[in-house]
Amino acid sequence: MAALNIQQGATSHSAYDLRDPNSQIEESHTLAVLVDNEAGVLARVIGLFSGRGYNIDSLTVAEVDHSGHRSRITIVTRGTPSVIEQIKAQLGRIVPVHEVHDLTVEGRSVERELGLFKVRGQGEKRVEALRIAEIFRANVVDSTLESFVFEMTGTSEKLDAFADLMRPLGLIDLARTGVAALSRGA
Repeated sequence: MAALNIQQGATSHSAYDLRDPNSQIEESHTLAVLVDNEAGVLARVIGLFSGRGYNIDSLTVAEVDHSGHRSRITIVTRGTPSVIEQIKAQLGRIVPVHEVHDLTVEGRSVERELGLFKVRGQGEKRVEALRIAEIFRANVVDSTLESFVFEMTGTSEKLDAFADLMRPLGLIDLARTGVAALSRGA
């Protein structure tokens, strides 16, 4: 019988956490942080990252509880397992922070991002851009004789793939919201 070829940290959706906390391999993690919705909180959270040289790949913020004046900050960042643990511990010590969840290790989650893509094209390139947009289920939200603006929601990888296909067809601008994420299940 052949041995199973399981790579450490190959998936965050495993029943077993195979990651080595002492590993030097950088991993991407999605953190959900519940904070008081007051002036200066976002600056303090971002200051924690910039002050220690940590990078933020994606950042979204919105009020999620109007009566309780609470906001949810969703941060996608990269680091070794020890750096990610350090980030979570330091976030938890900031006074207006109520909860810190690492959605990457806590189980399955749903992540989505919204993107707007402006594509210039005429003739066959214009037709091809519309075909690709239909495959990706992108909506046309603005159209002129020279360009389209497509709107698409999906994973970051889906938006990256769409942008890569649109570049040779005339992608001239894009805007992305950043990742919004929730854990699945109860």
